[in-house]
Amino acid sequence: MAVLGPGLLAGLSDDDPAGITTYSILGADFGYRLLWVLALSTVALIVFHELAARTGVVTGKGLMRLVRERYGTRATTVALSALVVANVGTICAEFAGVAAGMEVLTGASRYLTVPFAALAVGVLVLRGSFGRVEHVLLALSAIFLAYIFSGFLAGPDWGATARGLVVPNLPSTRHGLLVVVATLGTTLAPWGLAFIQSYAVDKRLKVKDLGYERVDVVSGAVLTGVIGVFIVVACAATLHAHGRHIHEASDAAVALRPLAGSAAQTLFGLGLVGAALLAAAVVPLSTAYSVAETFEQSADLNDSFSQAPLFYGAYGASVLLAITFVLIPGAPLISILFLSQALNAVLLLAILPFLRALARDGQLMGAHRLGRLDSLLTAGVIALVAVSVVALGVLSLT
Repeated sequence: MAVLGPGLLAGLSDDDPAGITTYSILGADFGYRLLWVLALSTVALIVFHELAARTGVVTGKGLMRLVRERYGTRATTVALSALVVANVGTICAEFAGVAAGMEVLTGASRYLTVPFAALAVGVLVLRGSFGRVEHVLLALSAIFLAYIFSGFLAGPDWGATARGLVVPNLPSTRHGLLVVVATLGTTLAPWGLAFIQSYAVDKRLKVKDLGYERVDVVSGAVLTGVIGVFIVVACAATLHAHGRHIHEASDAAVALRPLAGSAAQTLFGLGLVGAALLAAAVVPLSTAYSVAETFEQSADLNDSFSQAPLFYGAYGASVLLAITFVLIPGAPLISILFLSQALNAVLLLAILPFLRALARDGQLMGAHRLGRLDSLLTAGVIALVAVSVVALGVLSLT
């Protein structure tokens, strides 16, 4: 139990407002047909989150610090730039999710809810110790039970769910392929890879803890997939069955009321807000860890601001930039929520190869380097992401 944390938080935070929006659109537009994409994405999540956690535990160093040491400044600049761009878009999506969820539940304006949420997560992370931050975030993750309940309330077709999970059915339209790419990008997000590795280091996990940490990683990834499945089936059984299309997760919550009752709407809205708050605290940590490691500065939640100014400064700056963008009148929040996840898939191609190469380095990893099976699995995941992105690009140009 003491080891649990990195895998659960990195995994569950993938079910953030952008992820919930992506899964909701997948269910509303395609019913149960594309559930296999979510299942495949969950397997990819297990493979690379375990790899990142293992690398952090064995080396005692975060991803960006290792990239800098092994591949130099230019490679680090490429990897960090991709990560920061992906993270800023995702953090914007988290606060957009807070705004959308609170509007569903209370009707409150985003100009009130977004700054309050930013202040709450900022105080938690900037003023709390590592243990306190982790305990609060793990407690907050319990809100995801709301999606499991809302899925049951929707009365899905469990036979169609089972078929959708195991029978591949490729979409032939640009929109369908965009949903596939966005599902990959929201499940195996770039920020999660940097976060889980640095967080395992910050938690002071040792090689002897690797067995328990694998349980943590698999638990977090499987829960992420299960919650995603319940979001998809809730929308498939209601919105898709009635020909309803949506643009964001809050649309799904509102549409559920006449189709599955007010309880389903409330649970969906609560899940959206809870997921947004959890991810709004966690994703900026990925940025903070990575920026501090790139410049070889302290990256430790137990340090004070004076001891780790770049770490905390990067955290605060990423949150401030995100809420500023979200509060711009007329900001395209729907595009931020959905398209940022497709962008994540593109930017994964700048992160995954570095992580795989580091894990295959026998001098760095010793007996814990990638074996033949792991090498094949990781290469397969990278190929899957690359083919999906290229296919989307080709289809977009035709």
